Amino acid sequence: MDSSALLYNQLKAADPFFLLAGPNVIESEEHILYMAKNLKSIASKLGLPLVFKSSFDKANRTSSKSFRGPGLAEGLKILEKVKTTYDIPIVTDVHETIQCEAVGKVADIIQIPAFLCRQTDLLVAAAKTGKIINIKKGQFCAPSVMENSAEKIRLAGNENVMVCERGTMFGYNDLIVDPRNFEWLREANCPVVADITHSLQQPAGRKLEGGGVASGGLRELIPCIARTAVAVGVDGIFMEVHDDPLKAPVDGPTQWPLRHLEELLEELIAIARVSKGKKQYEIDLTPFRP
Repeated sequence: MDSSALLYNQLKAADPFFLLAGPNVIESEEHILYMAKNLKSIASKLGLPLVFKSSFDKANRTSSKSFRGPGLAEGLKILEKVKTTYDIPIVTDVHETIQCEAVGKVADIIQIPAFLCRQTDLLVAAAKTGKIINIKKGQFCAPSVMENSAEKIRLAGNENVMVCERGTMFGYNDLIVDPRNFEWLREANCPVVADITHSLQQPAGRKLEGGGVASGGLRELIPCIARTAVAVGVDGIFMEVHDDPLKAPVDGPTQWPLRHLEELLEELIAIARVSKGKKQYEIDLTPFRP
């Protein structure tokens, strides 16, 4: 069994769930190594399988003036150092087909951004790396769309696919999480991940001094969405975590403070273990006779 299939099976078997976590974007090698060290320590203490997440490029920022990250070459060098230093699998996202081969040499999971979840050429190029593919559901999509996106990965010869809920557009500057999606996404016949931080973005919902807009967010509701997701029985949790969210150059309003990560995960583990969310009721509609 190759390494991707082995990791995929380990994540599917995670009890009660696996964790994809890290800062939104690579800010510096020093910061990424610091975050990876602390995240591994917390996940190991709690017995959660961890895949470290950070982006080398944020290609879909609201403004062209916004910080995007170090770029492909430098970003992959930093992520590879995290992988070898702390022996942690890596997940990062791609935006173009030409990035897939290089990213596949470092990342264990290639993530397809929500805006690109139906882009066939990108899905196929990512699939052909043989790595695990995590497809985020578009904010504009019904959950049924993800069955087709997952099937594109499989038809390209890769069975290692996951789908991720990250909220649905609700008006112009808000997202809403429909818990029914966690159930409906299972129809894609693969692990279901809940993105509990991006789900609370308010796209282009924050006016900036001097003009322009940026994404806002509702950080205080992250525990609410997380509790719901694990009670329903998702297979994995995706969350962006930062040691100093107020100074984060990207998505600060929806990054969870590192200082509160352990206590939140402890609560989520307890909820997941008492819930029967992963079990389907066999509903008996015959007349009840006590």
